[in-house]
Amino acid sequence: MAQQRTYTVKGMDCAGCAETVENGIATLDGVDGVRVDLMTEKMHIDGSASLEALNARAKSLGGYSVHEVTTDKNEDTQRGGAIGFMQFLLHERETQFALVGGVVTLLTLVAALLGLLETVARYGYIAGVAIAGYPIAKSALGNLLQNRNFNLNMLMTIAAVGAIVIGEALEAATVVFLFAVGEALEGFTTDRARQSIKALTQLAPAQAHRLHGEQTHTVPVAELRLNDIILVKPGERIPMDGAVISGESGVNQAPITGESIPVGKANGDEVYAGTINGDGALTIRVTRLAADNTLSRIIQLVENAQSVRAPSQRRIDQFAKYYTPVVVVTAFLIATVPPLLFGAPFFEPAAGGHGWLYRSLVLLVIACPCALVISTPVAVVTAITNAARRGVLIKGGLHLEMLGGVKAVAFDKTGTLTSGQPRVTAYRAVDCETGGICEVCDNMLAYAASVEQQSTHPLAAAVINAARDRQPMFAAHNVTNLSGRGVQGEVNGHTITVGSHRYFDEAFPHDAALCDAITEQENSGHTTMMVAEDDKVIGTIAVADTPRDSSQDVVAALNDLGVATIMLTGDNHTVAQAVGAKVGVTDVRAELLPADKSGAVQALRGQYGRVAMIGDGVNDTPALAAADVGIAMGGAGSAQAIETADVALMADDLRQLPFTMRLSRFTRRLISQNIALAVGVKLVFVALAVLGITSLWLAIIADVGMLVLVTLNGMRPLRFA
Repeated sequence: MAQQRTYTVKGMDCAGCAETVENGIATLDGVDGVRVDLMTEKMHIDGSASLEALNARAKSLGGYSVHEVTTDKNEDTQRGGAIGFMQFLLHERETQFALVGGVVTLLTLVAALLGLLETVARYGYIAGVAIAGYPIAKSALGNLLQNRNFNLNMLMTIAAVGAIVIGEALEAATVVFLFAVGEALEGFTTDRARQSIKALTQLAPAQAHRLHGEQTHTVPVAELRLNDIILVKPGERIPMDGAVISGESGVNQAPITGESIPVGKANGDEVYAGTINGDGALTIRVTRLAADNTLSRIIQLVENAQSVRAPSQRRIDQFAKYYTPVVVVTAFLIATVPPLLFGAPFFEPAAGGHGWLYRSLVLLVIACPCALVISTPVAVVTAITNAARRGVLIKGGLHLEMLGGVKAVAFDKTGTLTSGQPRVTAYRAVDCETGGICEVCDNMLAYAASVEQQSTHPLAAAVINAARDRQPMFAAHNVTNLSGRGVQGEVNGHTITVGSHRYFDEAFPHDAALCDAITEQENSGHTTMMVAEDDKVIGTIAVADTPRDSSQDVVAALNDLGVATIMLTGDNHTVAQAVGAKVGVTDVRAELLPADKSGAVQALRGQYGRVAMIGDGVNDTPALAAADVGIAMGGAGSAQAIETADVALMADDLRQLPFTMRLSRFTRRLISQNIALAVGVKLVFVALAVLGITSLWLAIIADVGMLVLVTLNGMRPLRFA
């Protein structure tokens, strides 16, 4: 079986670089599969090729380098602004060539203006082109030899050589220098976007205080093992997921869940790596290894988000695949057809203006697709990172873009719109003679609780908690879940069934007066379960689950966004309507089995178009899968919730849902703006190039300026609130 490995690739400035590396590595012996992500600088390899072979191939493609993935948290953070950009220029080898070439060109220009070295000025400009353009030409040639295709560096190389041929050496030197600086500026701004992801890796400390008897040893986090005991002092970040075994403190969980208020932690409570301890010391038992803790899973999913590409990005990538060869052919036709067929000037005419060769070179320069290709990934990655900071995990650009187009949100009721912690408000045995709670009633409750002990439904916990306060429960055997109807098992030689009123109407005959009593309870917003011993109904249990404090505000916020809100529940219609009215949803679908919820989501898609479903990520899995976007509540600490859904609300906090939808809509608008700007400016300059009323240096300035504008615009989701 092929080895699966991940490396870091340095030197990638744009999506074209990532494609060049990916295609070049893919043809290497010992590589069965490869995927390169620009925004994370990660290369995922299937195969046996050595690091040395990978690095050699990467260097031959244009100065890229491949390294082992490091977990060094002391990696320098790049400065922003002009000073940071200057440091970036001086640090990168390719830009060092550009700076030297720029200096040579500037000195040659000054000498020419002063009347010095006039006879050799042209050669000074050619030297400037050669020095600044060396990394560009090397990358173009390496890509041509290894990948058998043209990239944007080849476009620029052809343009520079062509400009020298027609006697525009100064313009060639200027264009190459500006292109190199533009590439560096793109790399600089892309690195600034990458910092948003790298910041997540800084959340967890590199070391921990491990307890061994009475001794405390400071050790690297990677050395910790399951069930190790660690000490977290006041004010420190918690290094690992674990369970508190002693101490009490308030923990700031905002880095993981987005909660703004510290959460109290005491014996038995779960804590997460990267969260910040308050003013009390905590002793914690490690429950997950560093590579598998909640923070690591979040970072991994955010880094892998680019592999789940947004539809707009997939379309652009497909377009860019054929774009460069088409541009080269078009430029060739522009340079040759008018002179051959219409007698137009090939070189610069003596009367002034530009010949058709020059116009074709301008087309090559302005046709660089960088701004278009980078228009989507920067916006997507920064939006996903911002959401992760708020405790919302979005598993890819596809889901981010889909969420922005959602027209309806379907909510599970129990545990989503409601607190998920129902309590028994009343119970009564059919044979009760006192009219109040009696021994017969308590026995009925104990029977029901005995079979519910093996159920994970929230209503089961309410029955168990109520019975525990009254009398001991019994041993239950052969317990079976009735899939949306109830639960059944054997207690003291009898078959005990606990289920919904609807199910009992079908399976267990009972008195009409009992139905009337249940209906009255349900009209007041209670869920009523019925209990049977063998074939005889022996009692009822009324349970209430109150709406979350935030549900009404969240539903109102979604409605204000023009999103329809629908509640899906297995409860009866009366209870469902009562809860739906309290929270303000636009529609209620009740008495649904798990399979019915999936069908209801499909029906909503037919009615509204794009639909999101939000539930607990486990019981509602069929409905989550049926929706265009599945959203899981309470992803923190739940690997299944994170893996099941497209989006996870880590803090079990509905209030992050409207924010996430606004963020996705904002990001979709930015992507549309970027595409329109990139395409619009290019079309204008293509027209100007064909008409011969623009120049090489103006074209490259427009291209670089658009590239920077698109990148900076794409980073705006980082500041969205």
